[in-house]
Amino acid sequence: MNAPTPSSSPPSLTCFTLSTTGPIAHLVLSRPEAMNTMHPTFWRELDAVLTQIHKAGEARVLVISSTGKHFSAGMALETFGGDIAMDDQSPEGRAAIFDMLGNMQATFTKLETLRIPVIAAIQGGCIGGAVDMVTACCLRYATADAFFCIQEINIGMVADVGTLQRLPKLVPLAVVKELAYTGRRLPAAKALGYGLVNEVFESADAMLVAAMKCAAEIAAKPPVAIWGTKQAIHYTRDHSVDDALKQMGWLQGAIWSNAHVREAVTAMKEKRAGEFPALAQLKDFNEIGL
Repeated sequence: MNAPTPSSSPPSLTCFTLSTTGPIAHLVLSRPEAMNTMHPTFWRELDAVLTQIHKAGEARVLVISSTGKHFSAGMALETFGGDIAMDDQSPEGRAAIFDMLGNMQATFTKLETLRIPVIAAIQGGCIGGAVDMVTACCLRYATADAFFCIQEINIGMVADVGTLQRLPKLVPLAVVKELAYTGRRLPAAKALGYGLVNEVFESADAMLVAAMKCAAEIAAKPPVAIWGTKQAIHYTRDHSVDDALKQMGWLQGAIWSNAHVREAVTAMKEKRAGEFPALAQLKDFNEIGL
């Protein structure tokens, strides 16, 4: 695997560092002194990074990890009294909350709709908005000291950026209700038992090694087949078996490649890595010249 190199875009980040190791992108929350809390700059930078990765088509897997004692303590509380003050004094102000939340929700949804798998490596506290974030990822690895907390109920509000919508798809509903109603911490061992995390590790270093190993395994597969698999899994989660089977037929018919299958089989027989094309670079319609 190639040595990590800085990503060329976005050019400057204050809440994250972004590097690439071959086809693996690695995004690191990098404000440990602030427990990697989420403020407006966090959201802007994350949105820009995810958009850039999605459009470039170069990375085949995204690994998200963090620094310091905690993965993230969630939303920075001072934000509510500043840049994202909620106006509850009029119907118009309360209506505007809908649009602002929709914008925040859309950033974490980009993790779910990213063209490549996303692996979250979680140490220490994963609190409030951080739970919203990691539930939008494909896989979650955790350290033994990690814990998850739906903190919003403890500060008098409802979790509103994805936890209550995605967590019930991952763990039993009664568990979600207990965590959401009480604000209790869910330790890593229990999270593993419920299926919220894929594996638990004794140290952050061991966890990151495992996350990168898994990412490398995924990156060795045809990117378009991984894209199709992610599409099918998410569609199946939200639709009936019959509808999902029909979607699968259309999806397979759209991306099937005899060349990819031949290369994958040949590579296995020859005990070498397969060679597959990257996903196509994307451009927004308004970026295309006439």
